[in-house]
Amino acid sequence: MVKGPGLYADIGKKARDLLYKDYQSDHKFTITTYTSTGVAITSTGVKKGDLFLADVSTQLKNKNITTDIKVDTNSNLLTTVTVDEPAPGLKAIFSFIVPDQRSAKVELQYQHEYAGISTSLGLTANPIVNFSGVVGNNVVALGTDLSFDTTSGNFTKLNAGLSYTQSDLIAALTVNDKGDTLNASYYHTVSPLTNTAVGAELSHSFSSNENTLTIGTQHALDPLTSVKARVNNYGRASALIQHEWRPKSLFTISGEVDTRAIEKSAKIGLALALKP
Repeated sequence: MVKGPGLYADIGKKARDLLYKDYQSDHKFTITTYTSTGVAITSTGVKKGDLFLADVSTQLKNKNITTDIKVDTNSNLLTTVTVDEPAPGLKAIFSFIVPDQRSAKVELQYQHEYAGISTSLGLTANPIVNFSGVVGNNVVALGTDLSFDTTSGNFTKLNAGLSYTQSDLIAALTVNDKGDTLNASYYHTVSPLTNTAVGAELSHSFSSNENTLTIGTQHALDPLTSVKARVNNYGRASALIQHEWRPKSLFTISGEVDTRAIEKSAKIGLALALKP
């Protein structure tokens, strides 16, 4: 793909990943194996309290076509076919869930030096149409994200965002929930050598007049071990440590505590991902 403003989902992504990615309060185990023909098979199990969820997925790549098939504990079969660059800058995605007959949809993504467009259409008689577009370059990007329900004739999603990127910082401003929520985020690289960065996100709800401020940081203790921490204005503090004990195999332990209610038990999450 050519360099440019990216897609709408990329606006504020760096800050979101720093503040929320890999944090969890559940127990998760993932193992990936490969057949002699190159097919990847991934089994995932997640324990949420007394509930245990599992799924098995396979991935097959043939030139520029990738097929993903996943079966979960509810006997749902999710199939996704991705065609990468049938034309320069273009990606086509077709997905459906069995037995949900209304789940089939087709999505097209196009990235240009000065624009990024993603549009999807449900393959039903009265589909939901999604469109997101970004214009700009790799420094400034302005975009919108829309969903229109042809059944009701209403917009179900109406968002807009602005992003400013420099070599060591990224700032983003988004308006979500049809104008009810304003999010401002900031990501700053302190030291590229140790992957040290700080980030913050401020969210304001106009309907409830509530503000949520979350700040966080990350740091690599060594090339294989990294730590992250975050805290918000409601007193919820979280931290995690992640270790790559072999290539692409990660062990992550995370915890969260409510500093305003220390007497409550801390939430502990574990994740183990194994790849050959």
